[in-house]
Amino acid sequence: MFYDAILLIAVLFFASIVFVVPLDIKYGDPLYPVYIIYIYSVGFLYLGWCWTHGGQTLGLKTWKLKLVSRTGNEVSWKEALLRYFASLLCWLSLGIGFLWCYTNKERLAWNDLLSKTSLQRTVIKKPSE
Repeated sequence: MFYDAILLIAVLFFASIVFVVPLDIKYGDPLYPVYIIYIYSVGFLYLGWCWTHGGQTLGLKTWKLKLVSRTGNEVSWKEALLRYFASLLCWLSLGIGFLWCYTNKERLAWNDLLSKTSLQRTVIKKPSE
């Protein structure tokens, strides 16, 4: 999550510049709620695209993990959206949703359970001798 957070912060920083600077939006401004929806949408588009196109964010690639659908198919946009909102729920519960994987027999966190996805180790290909 740390690696993904660093990259996501950079993406959201540049997305904020595009929206905030031209419109001079500040907290309490009538357009501020629109800005918040925009930021959450940009976050979802970034993560959702990574999850639906190969199942790996930068952090998942680094740790040789891949997000997969428990139906056996690629992760769909619907599953990605459910995972995104479930991840927000995990954060709002002060991380309890992520720690849930230590009590779950299948090692699934709330975002995995609600979106019907799971993380798998990727196969490490050894060079041919």
